[in-house]
Amino acid sequence: MPSSTPLIALKGVSFQHADESVTANKLDFELYSGQSVAISGINGSGKSTLLSLIMGLRSVSSGEVHLFGHSCRTEADFSRFRTRIGMVFQDPDDQLFCPTVIEDVCFGPLNQGLTRTDAIVRARKILKQLNVSHLENKITYQLSGGQKRVVALASVLAMKPEILLLDEPTNDLDPENTRRLIDILKELSLPMILICHDANICAQLVDKEYQLTLGTMVALP
Repeated sequence: MPSSTPLIALKGVSFQHADESVTANKLDFELYSGQSVAISGINGSGKSTLLSLIMGLRSVSSGEVHLFGHSCRTEADFSRFRTRIGMVFQDPDDQLFCPTVIEDVCFGPLNQGLTRTDAIVRARKILKQLNVSHLENKITYQLSGGQKRVVALASVLAMKPEILLLDEPTNDLDPENTRRLIDILKELSLPMILICHDANICAQLVDKEYQLTLGTMVALP
């Protein structure tokens, strides 16, 4: 492996919902540079919650989350690393909140300190790469589900993340845009955790697959 220090490490992580259902039960997991993994599981098994724990959007009940070799316990700890990890939520409406597409895609780069001119240049480059330049001035809430999903990905890629967390990114995409997305992710060649149930997509994008069941992750053959 390129590095002996994992980019993401879950160490004995447990998480219990208010209704006492368990998403993670003393779970151990590591993602290294150059790795891409997929996580599958039935609806409600906790796949999306797991990504939220990694990002610090939910707090673990016990155990530790390490990002880039650093233990993260507080909001301040996680906030140091969030801009280095690009997460695409299962529901794109959870992360698209600006009036127009170009404003949404520029939002991250502007918060990283880019000038408005440079942010627009970067945003347009990403939109072109994803074959959605024609959506630049569209009203975000008027987009189709598939268009919103692509724009959500564009808003993440515009921040030039070092790791991608993708929660069922091909939902609502037609076959052509699914193929385009797969090609883009291959070209990026970033470490990735992919929530996905499609074996064909997983075979093209990841090195290893896990199944999340009853709070534990089992490596699939």
